[in-house]
Amino acid sequence: MELLAIFATAFVVGFSGAMMPGPLLTVTIGESARRGFSAGPLLVLGHAVLELVLVFALVGGLSYYLTRTAVTHTIAVFGGFFLIYMGYGMARDARAGRVALDLEGAGERAGTPAPQEPPAEGAGKARSRMHPVAAGILTSVSNPYWTLWWATIGLGYITMSLKSGYSGLASFFTGHILADLTWYSLIAAAVAGGRKFMKDRAYRGILILCGVFLVALGGYFLYFGLTPEG
Repeated sequence: MELLAIFATAFVVGFSGAMMPGPLLTVTIGESARRGFSAGPLLVLGHAVLELVLVFALVGGLSYYLTRTAVTHTIAVFGGFFLIYMGYGMARDARAGRVALDLEGAGERAGTPAPQEPPAEGAGKARSRMHPVAAGILTSVSNPYWTLWWATIGLGYITMSLKSGYSGLASFFTGHILADLTWYSLIAAAVAGGRKFMKDRAYRGILILCGVFLVALGGYFLYFGLTPEG
């Protein structure tokens, strides 16, 4: 049950982040229009390769320190604060109508948080000549929000997952990547098929629910981090 809980929460957190407009969504829309449905899963493959390398690097070099109680609790506190901040901002912007799922345009509208802005003009054209796997890697690593996410929430999840050993870590990573694959595959299918599969009202409603979930999970992270063991 513990591994299932890690997988399920990682999936919901990953899905919440994937749904927010950002550079990877923009590239997915453009590449799916050019290459068809396969561009979506291939972009996620590049994204996953980059994240898997990062997880191996973190665990391989820092696993001893990451499992120490003081370090685990400190990271959990920082991750909890960022989860609450991200969840509140997501729910607030969705409720105010400042985010929309625009599959016919650039995939973003005014009001999207600054760290998730699309690449500078010309970057999309350069990436369109790349293989989608390479574009997925470059788009992810060039996004400041991605770095911030892994430095806070991602690292917090790694430390807490390691409490269940490498099985826990595998459950976290599988849930996280499956969330990306599910969302961007839906986007790619919608773009390639020339249809919009979700109304803006439903999209914003889901974002509000996801935001509430992230705030609650952030509260749990804070509780875990601030509660001494024993």
